[in-house]
Order: sequence, then C-alpha cells, then structure tokens
Amino acid sequence: MKNPEDYQAKPDKTIKEHSLELIDELDRLNNLGYIKNDQIYELTKKACWYHDFGKANKEFQKRVMSEKKIRMSLEREVFHNILSVFLIQPDAFESKDDYYKVTQAILFHHDYAESYEDVYDQLKSRKELCTALLNEFPLVPIKNRLQLELIKRIEDDQVVKIKGLLHKCDYSASGGFVAEYPNDFLESGLENLGYDWNDLQKFCIDHRNENIIAVAQTGMGKTEAGLLWIGNYKGYFVLPLRTAINAIYQRIVGDETKKIVSEKLDERVALLHSSSLSYYLEMAEKNKKELVEMGMDGIDVEEYQKRGHQHSIPLNISTMDQLFDFVFKYQGYELKLATLSYSKIVVDEIQMYDSDLLAYLIMGLKRICELGGQVAILTATLAPFVEDELKMAIPGIIKQGFYDNSLRHNLKVKDEEICIDDILAHYTANKDSGIGNKILVICNTVKKSQEVYEKLRQSGKVENDEVFLLHSKFTRGDRAKKEEAIKNFGKTYVGDSHEIDVRNGIWVSTSLVEASLDIDFDYLFTELQDLNSLLQRLGRCNRKGVKSIDQTNCYVYTVINEKLFIINGHGFIDSDIFNISKAALSQWDGPISEKQKLTLINDNLTTEKLKKSNYYKAYKSKCDWIASIAAYTIKQKEIDLRHIFSEEIIPSPIFERYRDKITKLVEQINQPNMERKEKLRLKELLYQYTLSVEKYHVTNYEKAKFKGEALTFEPLRIGKFETIQVLECSYDESLGFRKLEKSQIRNPEFL
Repeated sequence: MKNPEDYQAKPDKTIKEHSLELIDELDRLNNLGYIKNDQIYELTKKACWYHDFGKANKEFQKRVMSEKKIRMSLEREVFHNILSVFLIQPDAFESKDDYYKVTQAILFHHDYAESYEDVYDQLKSRKELCTALLNEFPLVPIKNRLQLELIKRIEDDQVVKIKGLLHKCDYSASGGFVAEYPNDFLESGLENLGYDWNDLQKFCIDHRNENIIAVAQTGMGKTEAGLLWIGNYKGYFVLPLRTAINAIYQRIVGDETKKIVSEKLDERVALLHSSSLSYYLEMAEKNKKELVEMGMDGIDVEEYQKRGHQHSIPLNISTMDQLFDFVFKYQGYELKLATLSYSKIVVDEIQMYDSDLLAYLIMGLKRICELGGQVAILTATLAPFVEDELKMAIPGIIKQGFYDNSLRHNLKVKDEEICIDDILAHYTANKDSGIGNKILVICNTVKKSQEVYEKLRQSGKVENDEVFLLHSKFTRGDRAKKEEAIKNFGKTYVGDSHEIDVRNGIWVSTSLVEASLDIDFDYLFTELQDLNSLLQRLGRCNRKGVKSIDQTNCYVYTVINEKLFIINGHGFIDSDIFNISKAALSQWDGPISEKQKLTLINDNLTTEKLKKSNYYKAYKSKCDWIASIAAYTIKQKEIDLRHIFSEEIIPSPIFERYRDKITKLVEQINQPNMERKEKLRLKELLYQYTLSVEKYHVTNYEKAKFKGEALTFEPLRIGKFETIQVLECSYDESLGFRKLEKSQIRNPEFL
C-alpha cells in the first residue's frame, strides 16, 4: 500500500515535501519563542503533516500532473481538506480530544464551501465518492458523532491556535516567504537614539511582561514608550488615522540622524493600512540618495507589502481594521488571532474611536489577551468609562498616570459660535507686536473650516499667503503638500537651535490634526466636540510648554450646529457627551494645568454619567452583538470595520485642467501585458488627482447611468474591475472639494 505523502501536492513538489516545509516554518515560530505550549506545537505539527493528504486522491493527481490546466469537477471530486479527514490516523494521538482538535483545524484549513454545515454534510453525503477517490489507502471510518465533536471545539482556544498556526505555515510555505522574521533590533535601535528615558518610558520598560494602561500628557514620547514596551518581540502599533501611522513609520525609518531601524527595512517594520502599497511606491519614487538613507534601496515594494499583510514582519504600524476584523470569526480568522496571541499590541489615540469601533477594539483585545497576547494602552486622555471596560475585558491590567502641574494653556471658554473677529484681533495685534503669531483654528466639519477660511481671506486683515486650509477633501497630491507644509510651519524651534520659531500665519483645519501630528502653534481657536477631543486639540498649541501663557492662548467655542448631533443615523457628535463636556468647562477662564485636564475627564466621562447616553448604549449593544457571532457565519468580504460610505473621485476641475495627463495615465494603465509593478506605479500617479467623498455625492450619477442618460463625464475605467468617477463639483487648491448648487450644474437632473 502506498503512502499518501509520496503523491504530488504541486507539479514540482510531493505532499511530504510540502508538509515538511510547513513544519520548518512551525519550527521557526517555535525557535523564536512564539509557541509557548508544547502541546500546541506537537498538535500543530501533526496538522501540518496531515493537512494535504487528501490531495493523494486519483482525480487531483490527474489534474496536478497534467500538462494542460484542468479545472476541478465538483461531480467527480471532493475538496482535499475534506478528503484529508479520512486519512488522519486517530492512533497517532494521545487522546481522542487531541485527534478532534487537529481534525477540526484540517477540515477547515480551506474555505471552499458555502458554510461549515456544508462541509460536514459533504463528509456524510459524499462518503462513497470519498472512499472511491482514496481506495488505495487505509481509511478511517467517519462516524456520525464526529460532527458533534468537531462543532463543540470550533472556538476552543487550542483549536484556534492550531488552525491559525496551520494557516500561517501553509500560506508561508505555499507562497515561498518566511512565516516570521526575528525582532533582534528594536531595543538596540532605541538605545542608539541616545535619549535619557523619562518616567513614562521607564514604566513601559519595567512592565514589558504585563498588560498596561499609561495615560500621559502630550509631549512625553508615547511613541518611544510603546516601542520600548514591545522591545525585541513581535509587535503592533495601532492608531486610528493613516496620517498618524505614516508619521510614526517615518519617525522609525526616515529620520536622517536618529533612525530606529536603519537596515533590512523590508524584514523589520511594516505599514498596515489600505494604502500601504501606495505609500511604499511613493517612497520608491524618491531619489536614489533618499532611498539609500531610508534603507529602501533595492527593496521590492510588492514583496515588502506582501510580507506585511501576511503578518511576517516583527514590527507593524497599523490601522485597527487591518487587525481587529477577526472578531467577526470569518473562515480563516484564526491566522490573525493566533499571530496576535503571541504579539504585543500598543493602542494609541483610543479616544478617537466611535462606539462601534471601540466595541470591536475592546472585544478584540479581550480575546487576544485570553489567548496569551499582551496589550498596552498609551493615550493622552482616557475616559473612566473606557477604563472600566478595559479592566473588565483584561483582568489585572495595570494603570499609571503621567501628568504634572505644568501649565501650557491659558483657556477661555465662550458660549458662542467660533468668532472670526476674535481670530483676526489676535492676529493683527500679535503681528504689530512682532511676537509669536502661529494661529491654529480647528472646526468640527470640512464645510465649517472652508467657511472660516474664506471669511479670514475676505476680511482684508490678513495676507492671502498667510492663511491656509487643511482638511480631508483635498486631492491626495494637494493634501500631502499641505500636511508637509503644516508640519514645517508648526515647528517649535528654528532648525536644531533652541530659538523659538516666530512666524505669522493662520492654519484652519479639522480633527484631522488632532492625532500624532507633531505641530506646535502659539494660539488655538476651536469648536467644542467633546472633552477628549478638546484635550487632543490643546496638545497642538504650546506643545512643548516653552511659550508664555500670561495671556489666553486657547479659545473654545461651545455653540455648534445642532445638525451635527447623532439623530436617526445622521450626524457624528453624541449630544449627551457634548452637553456633559460643555457643562464641565462652564465658562472656564484662566490657566489649566495638565492635572486639571485629567480631572475634567475623570470627573465627567464616567460610566455613571454616560450609561444613559446614546454612545454608551450603542457601545454595549455592539459588544453584545459581537459576543453572539458564531464562527464562519460571516464572510470576510462582507466585513467593513471602517464604515466606508465613501468613494474615490476625480473633481471635474482637476480633470479638465489635467485632462491630457490623466487620460494618458489611464491609457498606459490599461495596456495589455504591462508589468504589475509598473501598473501600480502609474495608478499611484493617477490617485494623486483623486479624493474621497461620501457616496451620496455620486449616487445621482449612478442613477443617471441606470436610466441610460448621458453623463457629463464618463467614468474612467482602470483595468477590468475598477472605475473612477469624474464628479462635477467645485475644486481649487486653496479650498478643496465643494458640492455644487443645482443652478451651477450643467446637467441639473443629476441632483
């Protein structure tokens, strides 16, 4: 009788050879110290050995050895993961329980069926065909109780790890990449910075083996603290905004004088967000000298991005949606969860998540810690109700605060709408006096920021080249330039000196600038959104605390458009939290210390005060729903953690201005037989002309197309499956995107 492992898994590889490749990758994980349980290692090793035995069936062998490409026939064949179950020898296990755990992992190591019930049905209903396909081998009888035993273990902790590690090793061996690169560089890279670590950073070093919450005032080096906590281990740094993620990635790899990672970049640190490949390609467009300095010279960016998304790289800077979709328990979710179970996860800017995302995050962290992963929450503000939820989810988590009585802000709260006259009065007085005159204005919406910007320009009291606007509705190319400009303008010191950088200028923006942008303005004028958001916004003014606060330097306006409150699915500001925040500030007029800021949060955003709020109810409801999800009932493609109700478009004025360049790029992208890397490079150039808008802006175009009406601009087809709509709108480099009124549109029936 022949052995199944002697048959072909691929045209150039036997099942035995492929299985041993999986075991090599498993040993790599084990040698790195990522598999802490000997039983998990041994059972996963057996799963790696048996997982593809089903490929020894007659029909698969005909196909795999044929010179022609033959498609699988579902009438003549059964999927190999199902067939493998007939070849797993129970006698090879110490107990029936171990046998069932490995069998469950192998049975579902591919997602070929519509549901897990369908997989079990095939085990029973196609038993005769399975026997015929494998009649050369001794088969294990499949009893009716098998299904019950496997279902009982589908979410068992050990099964999740075994199946996740099997996925990881299988994808790695099949794809020809390393399952995990070692982290043997981070601690030495941090030490090479030459810094004296402060109390926050020492706390993170001292508690590397514990779950922690560290609440620290702005400017204390939370990024370095998080990296120090990760140390020489597998780690993820999670933030809510791509802008902030890219900024931290640059701090790690791009500083010319103080790099944390200076070589083997494609094996050490990765970006994980939806535009990571575009970002790598953008870096690849830089000149040779900059690439060499950043360690990017000679790197295959596609391979680099692939390694990151296969979770092979040890240090990862990521958005939440790239990791925490595992809470939906889609088929194959175990790979991410098993990887996170031996990883250290740093969560920054936790206050920026809405109720749904906070629920996904905390429920995900709970599961990660149950399986052995570790968590560090590093934030400038933490609402007590969030702390309560974290402590329930992660028993034993340690909390430490790092606030002092230092004064950086002199605050005045005004019960009125944001006032243009206030801004102009400060600007002109400061300019006449020759003192620091960098003013930051933060509005709650893009529309309001555009309105404030226009009024400032039209006032006649500020030069046009001294007032600027930044929000999310600029094209990628324009936004990148503006982000670079605000970071340059918002520096505290002149060059490397300790001389304060004194300049005249007003930047108007949105919450886009709240998180992780290292900018330092002299004055802040902001609308109120809530206490958490306010403290983040204050952190963009007198960030380093070296400027005078004898006079008011931060103005907060507590009257906002009530249409922004969440009602019937519209709006984005919770009215209960807004009103609690407004009452807490209640006409504050004077200096506010870092400890007083913390007290405002601790006294007002408590579970007791928020438990009747819509936000808290929505959070609890989402947690209950997540807890009720059964494994493999939701498809991965159906998941959207980021609530994407937006679409990428090219504004019509941009299209008309750059029509020839855009048209040429589209033609080049659509050329047959173009190298994938070159196509991606050209797409990145095209995306510089795009921006993201809410879907309702383009819905009318879709309706018109359905009716067969002629469109003002035909969609641009990029390849077989992607189109970019040219949207009729107003756009210029100073204001960004604006919707046209009906009277302004050439085809008003679209509205």
